[in-house]
Amino acid sequence: MQIKILWADDEIDLLKPHILFLESKGYEVVAVNNGSTAVDRSSEQDFDIVFLDENMPGITGLEALTRIKQEKPHVPVVMITKSEEEYIMEEAIGSNIADYLIKPVNPNQILLSIKKIIEKSKLVSQKTNSNYQQEFRELGMQLNSRLDLDEWFEVYDKLVYWELKLNDIEDQGMKEILEMQKKEANTQFSKFIENEYLNWLNGVEEAPEMVHTLFKNKINPKLDEEDVFVLVIDNLRYDQWKMLRPIFAKYYKVNEEEMIYSILPTATQYARNAFFAGMMPSDIAKKHPQFWKGEEDEGGKNMFEKELLEVQLKNLKRDAKFSYNKITNLSAGKKLADNFNQLLSNQLNVIVYNFVDMLSHARTEMEVIKELAGDESAYRSLTVSWFEHSPLHDIVKKIASSGKRLIITTDHGTVRVNNPVKIVGEKSTNTNLRYKTGRSLSYKDKDVFQVKDPQEGFLPKTSINSEYVFARDQDFFVYPNNYNHFVHYYNDTFQHGGISLEELIIPYVDLSPK
Repeated sequence: MQIKILWADDEIDLLKPHILFLESKGYEVVAVNNGSTAVDRSSEQDFDIVFLDENMPGITGLEALTRIKQEKPHVPVVMITKSEEEYIMEEAIGSNIADYLIKPVNPNQILLSIKKIIEKSKLVSQKTNSNYQQEFRELGMQLNSRLDLDEWFEVYDKLVYWELKLNDIEDQGMKEILEMQKKEANTQFSKFIENEYLNWLNGVEEAPEMVHTLFKNKINPKLDEEDVFVLVIDNLRYDQWKMLRPIFAKYYKVNEEEMIYSILPTATQYARNAFFAGMMPSDIAKKHPQFWKGEEDEGGKNMFEKELLEVQLKNLKRDAKFSYNKITNLSAGKKLADNFNQLLSNQLNVIVYNFVDMLSHARTEMEVIKELAGDESAYRSLTVSWFEHSPLHDIVKKIASSGKRLIITTDHGTVRVNNPVKIVGEKSTNTNLRYKTGRSLSYKDKDVFQVKDPQEGFLPKTSINSEYVFARDQDFFVYPNNYNHFVHYYNDTFQHGGISLEELIIPYVDLSPK
């Protein structure tokens, strides 16, 4: 389709060579010599781009710009001027121009401006596709080698980078290839975890930083330096953090941005309690049974996070004045924002925000949320939209204004599931779709990662003969009874508890206010 250009300049006759040059490149140019005619033509016809001389007699370029934008706000307008006065630039930029050029302009400047504005999407798409094709081969070679835990961070970081990059272009072909490569990566990562995870926990091999060691090793030392806010956003994936990062960058500089490993099961009951206690679930159940709720127990499983944090601070010999706030609804978030100044006398403030976890569950249960977060891209966008309009955004800005350090992390991520795996268990077996624990579980060994002895995985036993099994990749467990119904209901939903890059590799970010 031919690009149509409107060019208004009171000396338009002198620009005839420029117009002929653009026409030779395949563009259609409508030339006028005053602002009033430019406004009329813009009203009568649709143009892909408008060039306006700022200093025209009668209606000036700025006035014409305002009138054109009132009627057609989305048409890109390039302002051309002899003047370099700052107020003119500010007026033009404030009126949402697409580009600003200083006379005299040459034909190539005009051509570059057109390509930058009109053809940018196509050019970026071509370049992005080309770059990913090269990266695809390199990632493929990496995935065929024996990766260590740091190399898995590198691979996942690259996959997330390209997922976000390809999301911005119209061409769907490369996105499909990336999805296939990400699936292959998750298959290889699951094998890696099955080979290494229990060795890490039992001291056979050196363990990475994990969610149960995070507070002791990374956060506690910072309390010797200054007051700290710790924000735990439940279920925050690494790709979601990357989408939120530009918002935080308005108020903070990044001191550290790292990945750490969660624990199995990648579920709040286990991973978040481990974070607050500074110990694995079986140790919590053994040493502090009053603060541990098992799978068979009624009620919430994370009701003692503050008490577990007190235990950890005591074990670390850290006598710090601290606050703990768990936000599970809008009114609680607004209340905390309103009472923010009360937190400033504390050495440590911990805020647990549950929205992202609730979003993933709501997407399973509510059709309207399922439509709003139809795929990975929409799920990320919905997270960003929520944050921008949430009380948490206000709280984050207030933390920055107070000059306090902010640490952001989570307990686990979540993965979109699409492959049902049959399993049979007793009535008392837990309901999570990504892990099962109990006795007399029946399944195909090849379909799961088994921890036959819960003690080896530092997990509480639900009975004498109980075990844990974990779903991999994008699998989810389904009972044979009403199999088709539950496959349809849970297919393409976001779940957590098992083994995947998205669930196990989580962000840790240390920020200082600008």
